[in-house]
Amino acid sequence: MNASLSNLSIKCVRDTSVTAVVFPCLYSLLFIVALVLNSLAAWIFFGIPSTSTFVVFLKNVVVADLLMTLTIPLRVLSDAGVGSWQLRAFHCRYSAVLFYITMYISILLLGLISLDRYLKIVRPFGKCPLQRVRVGQLVSAGVWAVMLSLALPNVILSDQPPKISGGKLKCSSMKSKAGLLYHEGFNYFCQVIFWGTLALMVVCYTFISKKVYESYKASKSKSHAASRRTKAKVFVVVGVFFICFAPFHFARVPYTLTQTRDTASPCKAQNDLYIAKETTLWFSATNVCLDPLIYVFLCKMFRRKLTATLCQKSLHKSTMDSVTITSTQLEMSQITHNRL
Repeated sequence: MNASLSNLSIKCVRDTSVTAVVFPCLYSLLFIVALVLNSLAAWIFFGIPSTSTFVVFLKNVVVADLLMTLTIPLRVLSDAGVGSWQLRAFHCRYSAVLFYITMYISILLLGLISLDRYLKIVRPFGKCPLQRVRVGQLVSAGVWAVMLSLALPNVILSDQPPKISGGKLKCSSMKSKAGLLYHEGFNYFCQVIFWGTLALMVVCYTFISKKVYESYKASKSKSHAASRRTKAKVFVVVGVFFICFAPFHFARVPYTLTQTRDTASPCKAQNDLYIAKETTLWFSATNVCLDPLIYVFLCKMFRRKLTATLCQKSLHKSTMDSVTITSTQLEMSQITHNRL
């Protein structure tokens, strides 16, 4: 078994009759939409000063989403079988690694955004270092540095001559024995990142929702519509996060095991897992289109600048004072004012 970790996986001819047609089309559509939305988001955000950790984290999400978007064309060409095997090999070794690592950078940043919202709304008078802009910038830089460093061995250890099976090149065939072991271990680490971040987000937004409810109750507000809007805003991040990423993380581990271990899985089962992984991966990639919803729902300044941009109007200088105010915070401050 140790002599060849993936012989069975390599011998099994992957059925790409469906994936080579459907997914290039889906990714092409995703690329167009994501490029437009994230280019617009970047143009708006980088005109906003980084006066809060919230804005700092959101800007880093935009950068990660743009980088992930730019890897999609090479994935389309590779999946469609367009070009030489060298193109597929380049995609396996470099662009696919960047695709995955930017996805997990976005996941970590979304977790930090949730923690930041918790600190600002539930503990507004606390003095947590994470609420300082400089600390937020350092934490963001640390996330990029650590994740890129962890991704580097996946590039370095994909140094084996590519093996063509059934006219197709499997990325796992380019990895050495150490590369396969590292790839499997890194996948487990990514599972910890996802489920840990999801747990953090659920806890943070549960407390946020409770705080908002108590504020409405204390102020004896009877605006049920306003209450529903607030709940929708504080849970939009969790909803986007779970819908996009959870299915992929259920499918990824069993698929990875067929790549890295000499299992007795039938070829049909391997192909089914491959289709499941590719399908759920596409849903994960749609996050680059859904992240702008977070900006619109939670960042009041972004929403105002977006409206002004679409309507070809300029913002008044005084609106810059509200750059760090989110919709949830604004509603809560109004409730407190009414109560007083």
